[in-house]
Amino acid sequence: MENIIALFKSIEAAKVIAPEIDYSKYVPLNLSVTNSELSQYKLQTAKDYEIFIQNHLDKNHGRIAFGGYIETRNLYQRSTVFKNSNSDERNIHIGLDLWINESAPIHAALDGTIHSFQNNTALGDSGPTIIPCHELEGLKFHSLYGHLSEASLFGKKVGDIVKKGEQIATLGLPPINGDYAPHLHFQIIIDMEGKVGDYPGVCSEKTLPFYKSNCPDPNILLKIVK
Repeated sequence: MENIIALFKSIEAAKVIAPEIDYSKYVPLNLSVTNSELSQYKLQTAKDYEIFIQNHLDKNHGRIAFGGYIETRNLYQRSTVFKNSNSDERNIHIGLDLWINESAPIHAALDGTIHSFQNNTALGDSGPTIIPCHELEGLKFHSLYGHLSEASLFGKKVGDIVKKGEQIATLGLPPINGDYAPHLHFQIIIDMEGKVGDYPGVCSEKTLPFYKSNCPDPNILLKIVK
């Protein structure tokens, strides 16, 4: 993973959502269990979170809220996708979320080809998802774009070429996007482990060491915070 991190640090920043919005209009958002402010709000539905996030943006004069890498969250408790009787609870987020309350354009972070895509329809899942494959300086890895619009999957096929900066999708709205407030889940994945169309975006404490190694911090590529 060290080679991929060094590579990301050496290349120009990539914008993956609404590229006309300057990074100066991005504001951090903490949705972790350590944020005591969350307990002051009734946050149960997608609409609850949408209002909360818009208030956060307005208060901080921002257009896009970002954050969430290796963040332990309670917001997954309403979904059986993240817990069943045979496994530990998954509540640690291993991608970067970009929150904006509109159907914003989604752009490719890097040149590549489409590895896979599908609509992951369970409540709390990633909804319509596109996963390109990339190779830079002999290093192969993948990027994942989750919570897209259903129309984003139309006309796609495995092997399609994508170019850095090209619009590849639009952001999805609830309930199609897994029933979340509108946001892009962006994730870097080194080894897809044979999975297609989706990959875990949330892990348990027990599996965190593996996923931290297999899914490096996307901010190193996006460079929102340097």
